[in-house]
Amino acid sequence: MLKEYIYNCWTAVMDSEKSPLRHIPNPAVRHMILQILAWMWCIIFSLYIGSYIVFGLSAAAHALLLAGIAITVSTFETARRKK
Repeated sequence: MLKEYIYNCWTAVMDSEKSPLRHIPNPAVRHMILQILAWMWCIIFSLYIGSYIVFGLSAAAHALLLAGIAITVSTFETARRKK
């Protein structure tokens, strides 16, 4: 049950076909908005914790995670279109 809840929460945010960002037709714009949201949450978290080091680590981790997801999705989309 917890596993399903975590999966559904993850999908609601990260799956561009199910998140509210699905209404944006350009995947590059969707990715940029997701990056901005990630940076916003990094800033909020670091201000809450009170540490700029936390911000740097959190921002870098979010940037790497989202970049990896974007590259993977782009690769899959390119492969799907070249069938």
